[in-house]
Amino acid sequence: MNTVLGLDLGTQSLKAVFYDYQTRKVVAAASSALAVFRDDNGAAEQLADGWTAALVDCLNQIPVPVRDSVQAIGVSGQQHGFVAVDGKGQVLAPVKLWCDTSTQAETDAISLACGGRDRCIELAGNPVLTGYTAPKVLWLKVHRPELYRQLTHILLPHDYLNFALTGVPSMEFGDASGTGFLNVRTRHWSEELLQAIDPDRDLEACLPPLADAGQFIGETTARAASRYGLPAGVPVSTGGGDNMMGAIGTGNVAPGKLTMSLGSSGTLYAYSDSPVVDPKGNVAAFCSSTGGWLPLICTMNCTLGTELVCEALDISVENFDDVIGGVDPGSDGLVTLPFFNGERTPDLPNARGCLLGLHSRNFTRPHVLRSTVEGATYALRFGLDELAKLGMQSREIVLTGGGANSAVWRQVVADICRLPVTVLQQDEGASFGAALQALWALQRRSDSSSTIDDIVAKHLSRDESRCTSPNSEHLDVYSQGYAAYQRAVEQIAPLYTTSTGQP
Repeated sequence: MNTVLGLDLGTQSLKAVFYDYQTRKVVAAASSALAVFRDDNGAAEQLADGWTAALVDCLNQIPVPVRDSVQAIGVSGQQHGFVAVDGKGQVLAPVKLWCDTSTQAETDAISLACGGRDRCIELAGNPVLTGYTAPKVLWLKVHRPELYRQLTHILLPHDYLNFALTGVPSMEFGDASGTGFLNVRTRHWSEELLQAIDPDRDLEACLPPLADAGQFIGETTARAASRYGLPAGVPVSTGGGDNMMGAIGTGNVAPGKLTMSLGSSGTLYAYSDSPVVDPKGNVAAFCSSTGGWLPLICTMNCTLGTELVCEALDISVENFDDVIGGVDPGSDGLVTLPFFNGERTPDLPNARGCLLGLHSRNFTRPHVLRSTVEGATYALRFGLDELAKLGMQSREIVLTGGGANSAVWRQVVADICRLPVTVLQQDEGASFGAALQALWALQRRSDSSSTIDDIVAKHLSRDESRCTSPNSEHLDVYSQGYAAYQRAVEQIAPLYTTSTGQP
């Protein structure tokens, strides 16, 4: 048995997948839950020690012979988090996450120092947004200056796991493009944006080398092998952000495909052979982790929103489809804006969740949950429209993430987006994508002509039982519902422009 190990450091859990690439079977998988620490100011943080402890717990669930079979490792991780590391390799502070909205003042300060939102797009291809890494670095400088002075390495979450495994600080273009200070057109750091964060310090000295796709950045150290129960000397690939690894795990490595991820956040993205920069800044101009680019829309409240509603209304995961399946499409006019944690698309970091259109017949638990599903999907439909304006077209959506396990939600996506939905048999998109990237790097050692296209074509397959097409009977009601959602966003946006998030 020869396997590749894919790790996915998510917001709610760390997952491990061991894939036997000779028999083309996942031979073992495990996960370990993670806690998120939040406060009323929008902070969302995790401890890096919690990540490594979860990795220990996760791998301890795997039989020793499976762990010993590992030939290569790939790591996926939540994007945008800021791991501040000192010269001794110690993490200096809790890690602010992608969903942290407490850095709006720092976001505004960086943008102002660069000359405004449009100028930031000129410099890097993206505006500086709350949630990106850039304002988190400035936040540490402003609020924890004694720790900022000790800062030696700026790492992202997946970079930190790579560092824990290999002892090598590194970064790659896909995840780096979500920092806010990488020029995605040139694939070089933007000196102007780094200077806007700190004009008195050379922050580029804190940034690790950028590694090209399809290569290894190091090998598991003896210390890592002892702690995590893995063999020493196992090569570790560059890895990437969870969306970049999800692109590999859904076969989105060539133009013409769209991937939608229904995770804690919602994402919709397409592959491009050249940079795709949105002059309005609605579409994130990211790089892929396979050598190309990955224009992407991200929403901050997808399954995060449905889980909050399920918990508040005492609806179990097992009953999820039965509950929402009992409500007609369109939720009888109820529109939910599930902006429970602020929102990135639309760019309303201080927004809060809203229910609009309540009346005596739709004020029920099932209506509220189904409307939350539809609201999260309307936000992604907006992303579909924006990608189309930039020339990104597709004949299908490949669906991944926890929400894709719901047959009703899959149909809602097909109906709202008016496209067939494909689900793959390998449904752990990010962790499986990380495993495939590691396999690609491994095969390139013996065959330099091996391409990521070859890898995904060989190791991905459709799950016909979970694929679906738009229901023509639902298209009109969802057209009306989407228009109502857009009007609602337009009307509530002015209410949430203060720093407190209060109307």
